[in-house]
Amino acid sequence: MARTSSDIALKTREAGEASPRPRSRLDLFKFVPFRLNRLAAEVSSALAVEYQERHGLDIPAWRVIATLGFRNDACSAQYISQCTRTHKSTISRAVTMLLQNGLIERVENEADRREFRLQLTKKGRALYEELFPQLLRREDEILACLSAQERKQLSALLGKIEESLDLIQTSEEADAKQAY
Repeated sequence: MARTSSDIALKTREAGEASPRPRSRLDLFKFVPFRLNRLAAEVSSALAVEYQERHGLDIPAWRVIATLGFRNDACSAQYISQCTRTHKSTISRAVTMLLQNGLIERVENEADRREFRLQLTKKGRALYEELFPQLLRREDEILACLSAQERKQLSALLGKIEESLDLIQTSEEADAKQAY
């Protein structure tokens, strides 16, 4: 569930943290949401080279494959959309393309026969298994400018921000809460 800015401000005040100092103007290059968005876009583009050029996958298609790849069971397109924070129509187009290419398949939801869930096919699983080590290597290259300690700090700080926004941080947590 998305948090509002007033929810976040209240949580910050409850934590006893001082409110930020007033600024005379917004310096976009010091504005954390802008910086995070810009970093995310650049990192995503850098990783996309691994699957776009070699396999013709765009970012939404990779997000579908990656989400299905780390899960132990099938899930809905809605789960993928919410988990990846990608618009449902974008995920729907990616799902259609991946179905046509035989990388994913629909399976009936045993609990609700009106709903279909998605899972990787054998071909899709092979692609995932081929790509994820390459992406982890690329991630290491991107983070090479940080020491091991700095990487741990970055992970911890991102986790704190995610927690303050009530974002689920692990697939196990999402499954346990039956979130998304």
